[in-house]
Amino acid sequence: MKKILLLSIAVLCAFTIYAQHTITLLIKSSEEKIPLAGATATIVSLNKTAVADSAGIAIFTNIAAGRYQVKVSYVDLEEQEVTVEVPQPGNTTFEVLLEEGEEHEEEIIITATRISRTIANIPTRVEVISGEELTEKGNMKPGDIRMLLNESTGIQTQQTSATSYNSSIRIQGLDGRYTQILRDGFPLYSGFSGGLSLMQIAPLDLRQVEVIKGSSSTLYGGGAIAGLVNLVSKTPTAERELSFMANATSARGLDLSGFYSQKFRNTGLTVFGSRNTGRAYDPADIGLTAIPEFERYTINPRLFIYGEKTNANIGFSYVTEDRTGGSMDYIRHGTTGYFEKNNTGRFTGQADIRHKLSDNSNLQFKSSYSNFNRLITVPASIFEGVQKSSYSELNFNTKGEKTFWIAGVNFLTDDFSEQRHHTNPLRNYHYNTFGAFVQNTWSPTGKFTLETGLRGDYVKQYGFELLPRFSAMLKATPKLTARLGGGLGYKTPTVFNEDAEKVQFQNILPINGQSANNERSAGGNLDFNYRTNFGDVGFSINQLFFYTRLNKPLVLTNTAGSNYEFVNADGYIDTKGMETNLRFTYGDFKLFIGYTYADVNSYFSNTRSWFPLTAKHRLNNVLMYEQEDKLKIGLEAYYFSPQRLSDGATGKPYWINGLMAEKLWKKFSVFINFENFLDTRQTRFDTIYTGSVTNPVFRDIYAPVDGFVINGGVKIKL
Repeated sequence: MKKILLLSIAVLCAFTIYAQHTITLLIKSSEEKIPLAGATATIVSLNKTAVADSAGIAIFTNIAAGRYQVKVSYVDLEEQEVTVEVPQPGNTTFEVLLEEGEEHEEEIIITATRISRTIANIPTRVEVISGEELTEKGNMKPGDIRMLLNESTGIQTQQTSATSYNSSIRIQGLDGRYTQILRDGFPLYSGFSGGLSLMQIAPLDLRQVEVIKGSSSTLYGGGAIAGLVNLVSKTPTAERELSFMANATSARGLDLSGFYSQKFRNTGLTVFGSRNTGRAYDPADIGLTAIPEFERYTINPRLFIYGEKTNANIGFSYVTEDRTGGSMDYIRHGTTGYFEKNNTGRFTGQADIRHKLSDNSNLQFKSSYSNFNRLITVPASIFEGVQKSSYSELNFNTKGEKTFWIAGVNFLTDDFSEQRHHTNPLRNYHYNTFGAFVQNTWSPTGKFTLETGLRGDYVKQYGFELLPRFSAMLKATPKLTARLGGGLGYKTPTVFNEDAEKVQFQNILPINGQSANNERSAGGNLDFNYRTNFGDVGFSINQLFFYTRLNKPLVLTNTAGSNYEFVNADGYIDTKGMETNLRFTYGDFKLFIGYTYADVNSYFSNTRSWFPLTAKHRLNNVLMYEQEDKLKIGLEAYYFSPQRLSDGATGKPYWINGLMAEKLWKKFSVFINFENFLDTRQTRFDTIYTGSVTNPVFRDIYAPVDGFVINGGVKIKL
């Protein structure tokens, strides 16, 4: 009897061992096919969990035969449920591909680098303002893009006129003339128009804004020493878009704009129009405008044509504006006093044709023309001129299994003609730039991508510039990505920059080819991006380190008498530092924290000096609460450390705070924004001018002058 019992137990154990099986899962990302180390797989019915190893392998052992539902998840990717038969046929490995989660479903395609790729797969570090973030910033300042850029880490908009609100953009502490602003890849905003460009671009018809920091002249030519900003317009979709916005401010401003877009069978159309007006506003009650009186109109239609192999679009934009700042008495009553008038008209036309040569290669031709006229009038001085510029490019691109090539040639003209209103020499110039470029993107594996480029530009007056560039990306793990890049840059000299804007170009002599040459730069950056989850809290961090050296920059120097001239300095300027961006998500809450450290110094005649109007430390803090398609509430706090001023003084540190809310329904929404609700103003803790109100000498503007402003309005979609 004992022998029979022992034999039965042995048979039962053998049967049990035989009935146990193994499930082997190979978990990868759907797009790059990268193994997802740390991915979690769970058999809910058995309450069993396995974690993938460094090869993306997750193994379940001692599983009885049958059919099981297995849930597979990974941070920031869409959870997937798969059915697995046990035993697996032939002892095979079951492959699971995870796709981007809901938060990342809308692919952001980058165009500024000339190669259309998703932001996660591009080796050049690109920051993108799009989607909800673009909409929220547009609510705060619907009339222009000044605030949209100023509230980004590492970017500071610099007000160049105390009374007319003219502004330029600074990236990592370098002057605005070193940032190239593009519209859909066309260099349209530079030179004479640069001082007003930020104030004359409304954001309603923008799909996204792409920012590349560091020397980027290899991409589109001279000017992008500090970086470039590419404004990407909306394009037609099958679903019609018809939207309107009305916004009013407590500073007596009014913005009205509308946008229409629709794609038909072989054609498409977009039309944007706006009217932006403001009354003279003096919150400090000092008799000078913090916000000028202005009236601006914009119209921008574009036609799209779609063929079997050829697509094209053509459009134009016209902007006209009258802007008057200065003495409140002069503006209200026409009495004597200081004034600054800017009357501008801008016409731009552009065309873009793309022809498909094969499944993997395309030919593109694009061309633009811009005519910008501006009249600046101040007491005892008039400056008037017309800048005409054009840009034409022909490029060819082809895509292989692991490489992407693009090569092309371009021709750029820049012509400025000044109307005589004084006895000094006119500041006329005419530049023709011939350029050729080639760029390669190589992805030998899903984890590594290398982008290299080379450009040669020739300007008759200033010679030849050779501009190499590289960017490399390493996806060390699905959670950790590193990028390294660098390149050279240059800028052809003109009189149009912040120093000249501050004095309305008075007594500034033309560029002398004997004493002024191209400004040249070299720089690079290194950044790391990491993302993970801590329970229900999503977390990501991007850490950037940057350095740029600008050799022999143009500086304004005094000549004989009261005249001034731009000459190349004996020395250089360098900017070095870091940017840290943190992002936390929890349910309907999002928290963004950004820190910028920028150490910007000039080294002229072997003397080191802290570069004016650069805050060494900046903090950006944004807390958002959002119920999708129902409600948005945002709280902001921005800190600026002391800045050195041109007169040798040091400005005060300050905070700017804002609170916005938007309630959404299906067809319309209402919004309100309390900008700078603590009323931070330079006129509260420092002066903005010396002398008298009738004959002021203005100091640097390093803090807001408009103070606490409430704006609100309605958006309608039909």
